[in-house]
Amino acid sequence: MNSIWIKYLPEFMRDKVTGRQNLQKLIRNTGWLFADRILRIGIGLVVGVWIANYLGPDQYGLFNYAGAFVALFSILATLGLDGIVVRELVQDANRKDEILGTAFALKLAGSGVTLVVAVAGILILRPAEPLVHWLVAIIAAGTIFQSFDTIDFWFQARVESRFSVYARSSAFLLVSALKVLLILNNAPLIAFAWAGSIELLLGAMGLAIAFQFRGQKLTGWKLDLQRIRQTLKECWPLALSGVAVTIYMKIDQVMLGQMLGNKAVGVYSAAIRMSEVWYFIPIAIVASVTPTLIEAKKLSPAIYKYRLANLFRLMSAIALGIAIPMTFASGFVARTLYGSQYEGVATVLAVHIWAALFVFLGVAQGPWTINEGLTRLALVRTVIGAAANILFNIVLIPKYGPTGAAIATTVSYALSSVVLNAFSRNTREIFKLQLNSMLVIIPGKR
Repeated sequence: MNSIWIKYLPEFMRDKVTGRQNLQKLIRNTGWLFADRILRIGIGLVVGVWIANYLGPDQYGLFNYAGAFVALFSILATLGLDGIVVRELVQDANRKDEILGTAFALKLAGSGVTLVVAVAGILILRPAEPLVHWLVAIIAAGTIFQSFDTIDFWFQARVESRFSVYARSSAFLLVSALKVLLILNNAPLIAFAWAGSIELLLGAMGLAIAFQFRGQKLTGWKLDLQRIRQTLKECWPLALSGVAVTIYMKIDQVMLGQMLGNKAVGVYSAAIRMSEVWYFIPIAIVASVTPTLIEAKKLSPAIYKYRLANLFRLMSAIALGIAIPMTFASGFVARTLYGSQYEGVATVLAVHIWAALFVFLGVAQGPWTINEGLTRLALVRTVIGAAANILFNIVLIPKYGPTGAAIATTVSYALSSVVLNAFSRNTREIFKLQLNSMLVIIPGKR
């Protein structure tokens, strides 16, 4: 399996249009993104498992419940701007100050709304639990610092993600050390929420420093009201789509907490930590190849389709290479990392790991959706997937507990990312590419 996806990585990136210099830059950029995520997998998994065992299923479940609850509103802080801003920076680099300034203002305003709505929501939903109120408030406040992710969009457009890696990895390492100190000093649960917000703050500071190191100035950013209107008009379908995506990624934890209690959330969260840890792979690859896809659309439909086809093949090969062995090793992994207090983790992991295949294919479709102007259709597809996930959870959680939530999530991912593409003529070609990509042993034709 490894030989297959390694084959498609250079094939996808290697054609006459790309050029040797751009190819090398693209591979280096992807390498930096992978290095950042591998670092987070290694250290983050060790520290995360240590925290889970230190807190126990109940407190660990409460912590993840609060994080999932904030995540339901976090799209208000991002507004689905990522792909749009990167595209604008690639196509109109001379107006970067206006593009970045407008995006920053929108994200900052959205973060403030996220904080207010999340705190108000938890006060209504769980009025007699002050600890969860504080957890939600602290975690939501951290989204304010994510406004500086605007700088990362500029680095993505220039295929220079190493500077974002410097900033975020430094913050991650410092806060990982802090979390270890918290464990060793028997810190309370709320201290770990503060640690998460501190990491976002340090990451924002690092991005600002890296931006200025590259000769840029934050003070040069400009706010353009006309661009705000244009951006909101284009991004609102993506933002609503992001709401739907967040719902079917996080609603399972919230529903488990409400229906079965914190311990069920703890077991489920421990399992999906080992499943979702792989989701960085499609994000890192797509972030690096998006500029080349934008260029390919301008140059040739044939090259454009060829690159898309091989991107899907690459995603399927990697996802299957993860899901198959993890299914059989789930019991060993769960026993080794969590022991007996997290009973049920193995079964949840064996089911939830298959969601990776559909997540990978869905992420790969993202740049195509934006390039083709089909964001509203993507919204419909993801809303249906989110609604299906809620319904499946209502039916399956009472019967199967955390495993039922894993089944609901996997099926809803498949529905939203792949199956629904078959029902529209605008996406039927992508549906065929996705199906063909699962047959990763068959070479793509140019």
